[in-house]
Amino acid sequence: MTVTPEQSAWFSGMFTAMVDNVEQVVLGKRHAIELAFTAMVSEGHLLLEDFPGTGKTSLARAMSQTVQGVSTRIQFTPDLLPGDVTGITVYDQKSGTFEFHSGPIFANVVLADEINRASPKTQSALLEAMEEGNVTVDGVTRSTGVPFLVIATQNPIEQAGTYRLPEAQLDRFMMKTSLGYPDLAATIRILEGTSEVRHELAPVLTPQALVEMSAIARAVFVNPLVYDYVGRLVEATRSARQVRMGVSVRGARSLMKAAKTWAAAHGRAYVTPDDVKALAEQVLAHRMVLDPEAEFDGVTAGAVIGQILLDTVPPSRSDMA
Repeated sequence: MTVTPEQSAWFSGMFTAMVDNVEQVVLGKRHAIELAFTAMVSEGHLLLEDFPGTGKTSLARAMSQTVQGVSTRIQFTPDLLPGDVTGITVYDQKSGTFEFHSGPIFANVVLADEINRASPKTQSALLEAMEEGNVTVDGVTRSTGVPFLVIATQNPIEQAGTYRLPEAQLDRFMMKTSLGYPDLAATIRILEGTSEVRHELAPVLTPQALVEMSAIARAVFVNPLVYDYVGRLVEATRSARQVRMGVSVRGARSLMKAAKTWAAAHGRAYVTPDDVKALAEQVLAHRMVLDPEAEFDGVTAGAVIGQILLDTVPPSRSDMA
């Protein structure tokens, strides 16, 4: 499949419309919204880590309203059980049979609020669903639905009573981003609207249209030199002095898929090295495990990615012509 100019224009227009819709609720954070929808269209999952009260839940809710899909919200707590996420099989005395009662994981958009407050056993209930879009309960595998997106939130503070997400689960999230505090102008607009009833957004597209956008993104052309560039970036994360564990193959594939969507969102049917650079930190940084000494010295995964981008020479336009 080759992406036509008409498909590129339609994709770019729909992507902009989705971002514009959510920006009515999440003010002054257009770039973060673009990143979130990039993860959604790329068939990945999104981890939002930020301080309390910055709009993480509002962003997730607004995204689900925008795509007109079935959305659910799971408030993760220490006493939450895996069955509370996936669903359970219950014996029906009247019929004499076992019936499956589906859990909130069976939805198009699942908001996993404060995911790090649940036990590792409950967190692991998401792994199969996030990787394969299926849930297996009592030996029976069921599909969660298409499209399927998990938007998880966690706070970087208030660590008492929380469980750190294991590396295997972090690797399932295509992208990790944050919203941050709004600037003064956006804060004033938020204060002016505090008396309004909670804003319900009108849907912009159907779940089927989102599936079509994903298909177009997968068909975006990638020059072999760009594949080589992504490979060299990932290799550099594994050999960096401050890094104990580098980026996995899944991480490299996620960066490539996200770069295709980013290119299509900007009206192009091909990926450039700048598309890769724009997403490298959000896709790769959370998959890395730093050396304890580097962490003690204040080194961050984002800073390591930034240095790798400076040290790794991208292919030039003349090389890709």
